[in-house]
Amino acid sequence: MHFSLITPEPGHERDAAHEWTRGAYEAHQWLWRFLPAPAGTARSFLFRRRDADGLPRFYVVSDREPVAPSPHWQVTSKAYSPALAAGDVLAFDLRANPVVTSRNAEGKAARHDVVMQEKTRLLQERGLVKWADWLTPDRPALPDLVQRTGAAWLQARCQRLGFALDDEAALRVEGYEQHRGKSGALRVSTLDFSGRLRVVDPTALRQTLFSGIGHAKAFGCGLLLVRPIG
Repeated sequence: MHFSLITPEPGHERDAAHEWTRGAYEAHQWLWRFLPAPAGTARSFLFRRRDADGLPRFYVVSDREPVAPSPHWQVTSKAYSPALAAGDVLAFDLRANPVVTSRNAEGKAARHDVVMQEKTRLLQERGLVKWADWLTPDRPALPDLVQRTGAAWLQARCQRLGFALDDEAALRVEGYEQHRGKSGALRVSTLDFSGRLRVVDPTALRQTLFSGIGHAKAFGCGLLLVRPIG
């Protein structure tokens, strides 16, 4: 596996800007240019876009080493084989698409954004239809709702992913965003997580680092970024 950072080549920022697109899904299609493969090849990489100084920066974990398709981009890669031991404590950062799956009476599955799902549940408890109809002081603030629902979603998955939250109080869940397509239809919702994790199962966590967490990986979700503390 390879861990790579893709950024504009210094001095070529203007040319690089003409070559990339800003949409979440379009970014995934664009990154395929750095990892050419025969038609029909399944997705073989995770990515996270984190801009700096107004310029795009893409972190990529892939089974092949990316190669810049033009002189306007630079790729810095290294072999990615994390050395993990049970009990290690690492800082982590994650953008994810937290959803829950339900089935209707016909057995058809549907995915629901955990924040919207919790809003719906709270409204139904009170016999309300819209969030704006909830006028009493006990209505939770959106940041509190995001923190609570996001933390519960991640906590429910930690064990099988190979880690535990080292300090639940230090977990930050923020950046709730609903990404819509050109027609205005909702395509995916995202949350940003950061905090500290403790390695419980090194083999499972290594697989998590390679394969990601949750859905919407083609939209830049799921890549778990970790680093030593101190």
